[in-house]
Amino acid sequence: MGAQGCGFGPAAELVAVSRLLTGHERVFVGDGVAAAFAQRNADAFDEVHERPPGTASASIDDLVGSADLAISVMEADLVLRAVTAGCPAVMVDSLFGFWSLRRPLAAVHRLCAGLPRSSFAAATRRLAGLSPHERVVAAHLLAEHSVVQNFPGVPGRAAEMAALGPGPEIHVTGSIIDLEGVRTVPRDADPGCDLLINAGGFTNFLLGLDVNDDYLRLLHRWLPDLLRDWPRFTRVLVCGGPYGPGRERTFSVAGRRADCRLLPQRELLRRAAAVPDYLLAPGLTALHEAVALGRLPLALPEQHYAHVYTVRRLADTLFGRSAARFADVLPDHPVPEDDLAGTAALVRIAGRIREDDELYRRFRRSVNERIEHHLSLGPAARAEGVRELRELLGGDPVPSVLAKIVPPG
Repeated sequence: MGAQGCGFGPAAELVAVSRLLTGHERVFVGDGVAAAFAQRNADAFDEVHERPPGTASASIDDLVGSADLAISVMEADLVLRAVTAGCPAVMVDSLFGFWSLRRPLAAVHRLCAGLPRSSFAAATRRLAGLSPHERVVAAHLLAEHSVVQNFPGVPGRAAEMAALGPGPEIHVTGSIIDLEGVRTVPRDADPGCDLLINAGGFTNFLLGLDVNDDYLRLLHRWLPDLLRDWPRFTRVLVCGGPYGPGRERTFSVAGRRADCRLLPQRELLRRAAAVPDYLLAPGLTALHEAVALGRLPLALPEQHYAHVYTVRRLADTLFGRSAARFADVLPDHPVPEDDLAGTAALVRIAGRIREDDELYRRFRRSVNERIEHHLSLGPAARAEGVRELRELLGGDPVPSVLAKIVPPG
């Protein structure tokens, strides 16, 4: 089992899938932010193998070769390793409609149909011309099962892929989250905070801790002002990947505090279920969790291009209309329609706002307006906001889909 190392979303989905497969020996393999999340939620696996970046992959090949099944959440290389090792693979994806193709889907399908299976190296050479997004789509075509979380645009892509002919069995599902954790979490426990801010995993192909981290630096400039502007928030909890062991931090203003920590997933769910108000970076997994808990969160500005995509596709919902956006501050600063270039543009935008006092004042005022509007929503409006998201995001229950693919152990 493995997950793409872009934020905590893929790893959180893998943990959710793994928790449904008790009775099987569940072995996590991976590195980076995905491995950090797996270590933080190690009870979801029987073994966690963290591969230091840059080391040889022979140990992972051995693990994959000895497995009965490989389950990958958006990690294309794991599927490729499984296919070349003769191990059946399941590709799980919450961003199925997001991946952009530079060439026709049929052309990617032809490359996969002629894939040499003698070695991982040979297969990699065959797919060398594909973009990172196209490699994820290729992994779906090579897998036996494609488990995709519903979202606007997903049914159309699933139909297009199915029309190609022999390929994976495609399953369009509802939320790929820790459903048991959501079901059993107490709703009336003390959350230990007045406001919860979910910053997500943050780290991806461009963003990192101390690398292209202008968004985090802007967040840290803003947190003391949040405490100044909103006396009602006496205890703020900021959770996410940037605040793992040794990186925790606290901001204090006039006796009010913002504590930045990394929480285990079920602890985060417990807080999210009971906290009065909830802000989050607009990642799909965090949004699905909130909706499953019956909570309508407020979206913070976008960290990377996938967040732009998510908010834009949900623009007709209360969640989408209410979301804070960098475009509120810099409406004339374009964000390219590209994962890498778009994310790089967001880094530059966050840096400009953080460094320019006038832009920062505009940012602070804009986010305060979004918070004020969010707090003004009554229970009925929030419930309606959750309902419309559930209608858009619903699909076959993940437990029943997985039970058909992976019989009970």
